[in-house]
Amino acid sequence: MKVKSVGKLFGLALLVLMLSMSFNMVAAQDSIQVAVLLPDSASSARWENDDRRFLAAAFDEAGVTYSIVNAEGDRQTQITQAEQAITNGAQVILMVNLDSGSGAAIIAMAREAGVSVIDYDRLTIEGDGADFYVSFDNESVGVLQGEGLVAAVEAAQEAGTIGDVPQIAILNGSPTDNNATLFGNGYHSVIDPLFESGEWELVTEQDVPEWSNQEALIIFEQMQTDNEAIDAAVAANDGLAQAVITARQNAGLDFIPVTGQDATVGGIQNVLAGRQSMTVYKAIRAQAEAAAALAIALVNGEDTSELATGTTNNGTNDVPSVLLVPVSVTAENVAETVIEDGFRTWEEICVGEFAEFCPADAMMEMTPEATPAS
Repeated sequence: MKVKSVGKLFGLALLVLMLSMSFNMVAAQDSIQVAVLLPDSASSARWENDDRRFLAAAFDEAGVTYSIVNAEGDRQTQITQAEQAITNGAQVILMVNLDSGSGAAIIAMAREAGVSVIDYDRLTIEGDGADFYVSFDNESVGVLQGEGLVAAVEAAQEAGTIGDVPQIAILNGSPTDNNATLFGNGYHSVIDPLFESGEWELVTEQDVPEWSNQEALIIFEQMQTDNEAIDAAVAANDGLAQAVITARQNAGLDFIPVTGQDATVGGIQNVLAGRQSMTVYKAIRAQAEAAAALAIALVNGEDTSELATGTTNNGTNDVPSVLLVPVSVTAENVAETVIEDGFRTWEEICVGEFAEFCPADAMMEMTPEATPAS
């Protein structure tokens, strides 16, 4: 009996030890230096397809421990994710806010815990603001969209497919996203003078809640019902542009000049196919690497003064910022922009029905395995 008791005690002790070791291993795995909070996977394909991989690669190379989570459009989920990151020892939170109210709450919570916050892509315009902001000159993004629409409309007028006074529709981004406001400021600065002079007519304009592509489709189908003669459209990103394209297809109507943004695979495919006039390439790899460099410097206690190239006022304070330059992409310069930069590949673009729109030399460069079957 004593031998059995000793055996039981030994077994119990061993079990406790194993559980303790398991717990410590989990805790060690959960311990992070940088936490990345992505907003969703529905508003744009970039968050999961591009930002995640570029940020992960930068942190892996630097040997920094990190987590990348996605709130899937839920503000409370993102706040909870931030709380968990702080609990897990994060020194830096790199955040794409879902709106400025919840973003400000996360910044305040992090600051109280001594955690630095980098606003990534979207500026938090409520509260004191983040420690850093890494994005693009977003009004310039909108200017490129406005200029792109003007060029496309003029080309269509020369071709005789649009009349003298084009009827224009506008799909803005989410009203809770400060970037959408900046994009709108940009394209309105280009096209409002045309409305005011009577050269163009603005027939309808509407915000798209949460950048929802499905909501955008419903909105634009109603726009078409109410305004049968829409000649061209501003769409604030590639997802909203796809909604316009799908609405035209569903109604059996010809494609119209429409803008986009993000240079997604779908956006580039639509541009090459002539269904979308242009998109805006924002060098997401460079953006991710700039944000990661700041986060890594903060983790290592290094000087960040040379990493931030300017400031952006969030309404309360000047936030040290890195603002990159966007590039307009049309069917004529796809190869020289997103392909040359390695942001996109012909293999991912030239598939299915879109293969016929790809340049012949691109198709020849593709490996036999990647070349679509005829």
